[in-house]
Amino acid sequence: MKFVDLARIIVKAGRGGNGCLSFRREKFLPKGGPDGADGGRGGDVVLQAAGGLVTLADFEYNKKFQAGHAGHGKGSMQAGRNGDDITVLLPCGTLVRDEDTGKLIADLVEPGQRFVAAEGGRGGRGNAHFANSVRRAPRFAEKGDSGEEKTLLLELKLIADVGLVGFPNAGKSSLLAAISGAKPKIAGYPFTTLSPNLGVLAVDDQQIVVADVPGLIEGAHENKGLGLHFLRHVERTRVLIHVVDLAEGDALDKLEVVRREFEAYGTDILAHPYMLAGNKTDLPGTEENAAALRREAERTGRKCVLVSAKEGDGIKELIDEIVEMVRIHPRPSSTVSLVETPVKPQSLRGTAPLPVRVVRLVDGKGFRVEHANLEKAVGRIDFDHDDALVKFARLLKRLKVEEALEQSGVAEGDKVYIGEVEFDFQPDKITAGA
Repeated sequence: MKFVDLARIIVKAGRGGNGCLSFRREKFLPKGGPDGADGGRGGDVVLQAAGGLVTLADFEYNKKFQAGHAGHGKGSMQAGRNGDDITVLLPCGTLVRDEDTGKLIADLVEPGQRFVAAEGGRGGRGNAHFANSVRRAPRFAEKGDSGEEKTLLLELKLIADVGLVGFPNAGKSSLLAAISGAKPKIAGYPFTTLSPNLGVLAVDDQQIVVADVPGLIEGAHENKGLGLHFLRHVERTRVLIHVVDLAEGDALDKLEVVRREFEAYGTDILAHPYMLAGNKTDLPGTEENAAALRREAERTGRKCVLVSAKEGDGIKELIDEIVEMVRIHPRPSSTVSLVETPVKPQSLRGTAPLPVRVVRLVDGKGFRVEHANLEKAVGRIDFDHDDALVKFARLLKRLKVEEALEQSGVAEGDKVYIGEVEFDFQPDKITAGA
């Protein structure tokens, strides 16, 4: 399976159904009251973390996700059906960012965690909703809201219990194959591992996920070599094993390079618990490096195991040490991290409505009224209905839009835009129906 850890997707929620304009008409009740029902709510786009997924490769070709649209309301108080939600499965450890703002909006860590990435549009209200003791026969209904549409950037950071780190050709893939059931590609040249390999070490009643991440070179924090593709997947490992090639003359120097790259990366990778594993003891001339590695382990207070992934020497001891370190450093319990709490729009009703802002268009051919709630409310008005203009006028009067337009220098006959609605400013007529 191709490994992909970055992806860009478009999510679009379903549109809300329109409310119905209808009156009860029966043989012996020719002038019945309004019975137009509300439209349904559009479907949501939900992101969910799923165990067993280790790549974002599915999103290379499938990039757009559309939830179901809602049904329209009908007469006889038959409400429209709600739109169907759509669930997008992501690997555990996926960060979700809004492309427009660049903000991190969710971090899906544990299997089953869910996050509503795009909310479905609210259903429009039928004319029965607006009936009261004064207005007994409202001749208007609302249109449904459009669903949210967002472009999201996905970034995968693998979640593993143990990460094997070190320079290319240090034998990490061979070591992973020796201690787990993984079968990674193994060869004697740098960058054999171009993407993380995962293996599972089954010991007693627990399963330990071990990741062999791509090899590191000096300057990785500046994205040299496999750079950030390596470091990204080290962040979320609980325990690190520095695999050192004992057959290399500068084995300890490369260990120091790895530690410096962790420090330069700028996260808490350097603080991760770790141990040392000297590999390739089956090769001649490794005794001096092995002794130096042991001294380094004593100096830093770390465990050190000498192994030969090829011959199997020291593998059992390494497994025992891994199990012990994982036991000492248990997996933290976590929930979905929502960086930004959604802000609920303020109601149009109240003693202190939001201020209306009037902006002159760049071409000088009109003015735009900016007010989030007003634009949404106007978008719901169906101007094909008889009393829609009256409702529109009442809305403008309540928010004192005419006063704001006049204060901004809008003259009679100027074009005014509110959302998708366009009209000529007529001061004497804008509230005539109110």
